[in-house]
Amino acid sequence: MNFAEDNKVVTETIDIVTGSVVKYMLKKSMTVTAAESCTGGMFAETITSVSGASGMFKGSVCCYSEEMKMKILGVSAETLEKYTVYSAEVAGEMSLGAMKLFESDIAVGITGIAGPGGGTDEKPVGTVYVSVRDKERELVRDLRLYDEYEDPDRGMIRKLTTLKAMQMICELCGIPEIEESF
Repeated sequence: MNFAEDNKVVTETIDIVTGSVVKYMLKKSMTVTAAESCTGGMFAETITSVSGASGMFKGSVCCYSEEMKMKILGVSAETLEKYTVYSAEVAGEMSLGAMKLFESDIAVGITGIAGPGGGTDEKPVGTVYVSVRDKERELVRDLRLYDEYEDPDRGMIRKLTTLKAMQMICELCGIPEIEESF
């Protein structure tokens, strides 16, 4: 497949999985929220593009700077210093902060390097961490999109991260990714 075809498949898959998440959350009277960094609001945009999402989506915060991650979400300076802003630990504190801020059932935290600049040998462009939690459990993933996809651009990294976050919600909650009649 070429880039345009890959992009279309990812977009269509995001739409399918997001539809399943929204439908399930509405049926179960559950709420979702997010704390986004490298996706820049794409997770929230994706959820709110589904009709009826207002019944399950409490909101999202786009915290791009370390200062705002600390101030709004309660990410600790110690965590940022010890692990860097691009880490599983920061993603976890972001999702926890979002869950507390919005008093939601499910929360997502996303941080990473979308590029094209900012990557290092240790953490190249496409290094993205996602935390998805409920009140009892947390899933955290280092997506390593640079290993999975050849030279993904900024837009593709943001889309793939959004898709992976939706899939992680499905995994945490036991939601089928393909919309069924619940």
